[in-house]
Amino acid sequence: MSTTVKFTLLFLALGFCRGLQDEYIDEEEPELVAQDSKYGSLWPLPQKVQISQIPYKLSGSSFRIVDAQMSSAGPSCILLQSAYRRFYEYIFAGAKKQQKNKRTGSSDLRELHVWITSTDSECDGYPKVTSDESYELSVDQPVAILKAPTVWGALHGLETFTQLVYEDEYGAKCINATSISDFPRFAHRGILLDSSRHFLPIKVLLANLETMAMNKFNVFHWHIVDDQSFPYLSRTFPQLSQQGSYQPYTHVYTPSDVKMVIEFARLRGIRVVPEFDTPGHTQSWGKGQKGLLTPCYSGSTPTGTFGPVNPILNTTYEFMTQFFKEISSVFPDAYIHLGGDEVDFTCWKSNPDIQAFMKQQGFGNDYRKLESYYIQRLLNIVAATNKGYLIWQEVFDNGVKLKPDTLIHVWKGNQEQYQNEMANVTASGYQALLSTPWYLNRISYGQDWRGAYKVDPQDFKGTEAQKKLVIGGEACLWGEFVDATNLTPRLWPRASAVAERLWSAKEVTDVNDAYSRLSAHRCRMVARGIPAEPLFSSFCPREYGGF
Repeated sequence: MSTTVKFTLLFLALGFCRGLQDEYIDEEEPELVAQDSKYGSLWPLPQKVQISQIPYKLSGSSFRIVDAQMSSAGPSCILLQSAYRRFYEYIFAGAKKQQKNKRTGSSDLRELHVWITSTDSECDGYPKVTSDESYELSVDQPVAILKAPTVWGALHGLETFTQLVYEDEYGAKCINATSISDFPRFAHRGILLDSSRHFLPIKVLLANLETMAMNKFNVFHWHIVDDQSFPYLSRTFPQLSQQGSYQPYTHVYTPSDVKMVIEFARLRGIRVVPEFDTPGHTQSWGKGQKGLLTPCYSGSTPTGTFGPVNPILNTTYEFMTQFFKEISSVFPDAYIHLGGDEVDFTCWKSNPDIQAFMKQQGFGNDYRKLESYYIQRLLNIVAATNKGYLIWQEVFDNGVKLKPDTLIHVWKGNQEQYQNEMANVTASGYQALLSTPWYLNRISYGQDWRGAYKVDPQDFKGTEAQKKLVIGGEACLWGEFVDATNLTPRLWPRASAVAERLWSAKEVTDVNDAYSRLSAHRCRMVARGIPAEPLFSSFCPREYGGF
């Protein structure tokens, strides 16, 4: 082939590729240009905020974060003391070392006083769905005051304080006089990470917990096991990970690993809700627990393959009783996610023993009744451990009898379908979580964060009482195409859009203002060592891996 022909084909190919690129650019959305927001780089936007033009300087040699004299949480509160050190480093990281004998100027802000106002600071406890996360922040000379009923609100207020700090034209740290009153719109603001399709190293989980705290998320939904692998190392049934993990020595979460994740999250005000999904999504379970899964048949002959958990055996429920007794003791949160989604009935239908059981129970050919039979028994087992439970929407759709405090997790359908589901769930008196429009594993060319930002979990036909039953939502990052190499940039700052929707007031919908603040917030994440992907063409003063 001649050189001329080669170049001709190359240019044609480039033109074709460019055409494909143009085809997938979102023509409906106008291009956004970052302009300074009157709210600076606050993210998520507080409920009430007033920022003046009066600047105060912060000197790394003299500024301190300390307990207020009247605070109910003093030096013995390790959670706050570690937070003070962490946020001090956030403020002054990269700043030039200043002489310790430098005199404090009249325009300096010298201290941030943290005042926990409730007699129960919750310092030694774990965050709960009912925890008070509100705070008030006043920045004025000579000290700033952060007031919060509990340590959880104080953690959010400390993050907000650091977001108010900026550098002037000479590189000096400054903060303007500010008044903020803040609280979250929704109590449950979660991120789901999937550690089964690909194993996620502990350092990746911890880095994302840190980033969640930056964005005021408060629930880590740990989808820890699935068909592909069982990395959770059970003390009661160690053979589950020995046989079901990708690698039983390197690709497992030991009891000390799990404890580390839970404590790291607690120190940042984040609940850890584990998910152990059954009766489907359990192929990895069967490798280490023989007899748990249903043998599949072709006619009267076993195929050697297995389907969902076998719901007709007493041994199944004996195993589940012991297993969830362990889970309830390992994970301190009041809730466990029990899954219950995407159960394939094909194998159940092929099994002669299950066919006989269906006839005996009077289920006919409705295998949803068999699924409900299993789920009902499982829910009773978990309820006996004094845990509440979350379940995917199929369990509700199939009419399983549920406890009044059950959380229904909505994930299916288009906009009309999930809005109808939210209406049906809340009309039945159950609390609802929304994830359908926030499956962040689905990616597209362009600024797809805007679609996530425009969603409102309470946007469905229902009464005000129904709307109050929506306690929040979760952004989900499923792991088929995600591992440690790409998880963080794929998740952030796209998940930040969900964070603001779940925290800020319902009226906060200005996409242009959000773009300005989110662009700056993304650079803040980058400066803290988080490889958050760019929103559009731009630059950060401190680039990732650079200066």
